[in-house]
Amino acid sequence: MSDPRLRQLTIKTGVVKRLSKEKTVYEKEVVTQQNRIEKLKATGSDDHVLRKQDEVLQESMMMIPDCQRRLAKAHEELSEMLKNEEELKETEQYQTALQVLEEAKVNLPQKITA
Repeated sequence: MSDPRLRQLTIKTGVVKRLSKEKTVYEKEVVTQQNRIEKLKATGSDDHVLRKQDEVLQESMMMIPDCQRRLAKAHEELSEMLKNEEELKETEQYQTALQVLEEAKVNLPQKITA
């Protein structure tokens, strides 16, 4: 991997992969936390405990849009790099980047078409 473009491609691919996974983890955390709060309410837990758990839920919910924004930016940067470096098409890094971009699409915000 002597070509610096391949190194950059590998780094940008890793960023997209990590942010996509991070967003998924936060979404799962929100669901888990909501279930935990419902169980605490059902068992008549202390108000203080409920408030603290709600704070944790709100923090997780705030992280999702942030992750989504960073993922969209990283996805766009990697897409642009692939367009500009088409001569690297035969490399393993290029193919991996294409695959990661495709997998990350499910975590991107849906564009509204008019």
